[in-house]
Amino acid sequence: MDKIVICSSKSGMEILAMTDILIVDDEEGIRSLVADILKDEGYTPQLASSAAQAIDIIDNSPPPKVAILDIWLEGSEMDGLGVLKHLKARHPNVPAIMISGHGNIETAVRSIRLGAYDFIEKPFKGEKLLIIVQRAIEAASLAQMNHSLQEQHKLAIDLHGSSRAIQIVKTAAITAAPANSRIFITGEPGTGKEVLARYIHLNSKRAGKPFIVLNVANLPPEQIEGEMFGMQSSDKGLIAGALEMADGGTLFIDEIADMPLSTQTKLLKFLQQNSYERIGQKGEIKSDVRIIASSSVDIKTALDAGTLQKSLYYRLSVVPIRIPPLRERAEDLQELAEHFAKQLAGSQSKHVKITQEAYAILQMYEWPGNVRQLRNTVEWLTMMAASRAQAQITPELLPQDIVDSVQNKHTFLKPFNSDLISKELKPARDSFEREYLLAQLKRFGGNISKTAQFIGMDRTALHRKLRHLGIAVAANDAECA
Repeated sequence: MDKIVICSSKSGMEILAMTDILIVDDEEGIRSLVADILKDEGYTPQLASSAAQAIDIIDNSPPPKVAILDIWLEGSEMDGLGVLKHLKARHPNVPAIMISGHGNIETAVRSIRLGAYDFIEKPFKGEKLLIIVQRAIEAASLAQMNHSLQEQHKLAIDLHGSSRAIQIVKTAAITAAPANSRIFITGEPGTGKEVLARYIHLNSKRAGKPFIVLNVANLPPEQIEGEMFGMQSSDKGLIAGALEMADGGTLFIDEIADMPLSTQTKLLKFLQQNSYERIGQKGEIKSDVRIIASSSVDIKTALDAGTLQKSLYYRLSVVPIRIPPLRERAEDLQELAEHFAKQLAGSQSKHVKITQEAYAILQMYEWPGNVRQLRNTVEWLTMMAASRAQAQITPELLPQDIVDSVQNKHTFLKPFNSDLISKELKPARDSFEREYLLAQLKRFGGNISKTAQFIGMDRTALHRKLRHLGIAVAANDAECA
């Protein structure tokens, strides 16, 4: 049985029932009989005797778990199939069971094509109706779960990386996930705050329930309250809010410091009472939601400036988690890039392989856009790569702004030698010394004495160094004046 929210009569609030089953039939006897059968099983039915009454309930009440619709509604301008169309337009995930005393195969097929879950002919046994109702609820729940999992699978739902920094984040997430505690995630833009929130949700007891995202920064301030709490509109009817859609699951509020203070106050009230009111509608609504909030701005600055209420922050920050920027875990970059390349391989029909020389440059870059920027870069490299199925990304193919940024920061490496940077110290030193001595020998025409004198090295030691580095000097040229 779904919830019935009962508000105290002393407060003057209405009782707002979360209806399980909507029954639409023009025969009072049928309506009462079906309602009694369902009540005995713990359901909460709501009755409508006409299409107009049914439409009013569909538009102005929370969506039911199942609708039972009579096809022939005498005295109504619209039949049950018309009500079915309206229901599916408003609430496409609500299953509908069609009933009729004048059914035929053609009517049954038509109703199924319009989105009905099943069709029953009158008279029917109560046991059969209950079985179909239960199956419809289970099917809708499974469909919702599958949709939620598919949406989550589209994103990276694991925290890729083996650095100590990301392992600390993983440990905190896994520890907090099974509990019902509220979590506050901080981190620079693009670090993966939503990915972390999904990761926590998928490892919690709410994994099979909805995961709803409310991105405050992407909404006009005047719309945020309606998006959060829902609203009753004269022209659009009832619009469900994020708290209602996330019932039983997790609501991720991104960039909460951008939320208007008036909405923060209402959210704080919800956290204290676990109930809220829709805009334009009286009656408290209960909602069992786990809140995960996030912010990319400095929390102390937001609190001092008053853009984030302290009381709200401390309510939400039961478990605070900070995601480090990519520059603080550069050792994870290759694993992340390979993960993104694998993700993109299917959609782009090719898989890029980034060379170690190219990784040497990427790992020295600051990544102001963090993991999101890295993914965009890998996607760009995949698109720009050669048309063959396997494409190798060398330093020459990297975005010029990345290369320029690294060169400007590490001026001592100009002209930039990615092959040198990708090596360990000893082979890098040997590589540098070989190129350096070859340049000096060329400068002095192969004359060992002049070269040794200029570089400040003993002539015999220079000979040993040249042999070690595999540099051959012609005997007749070695002492040319």
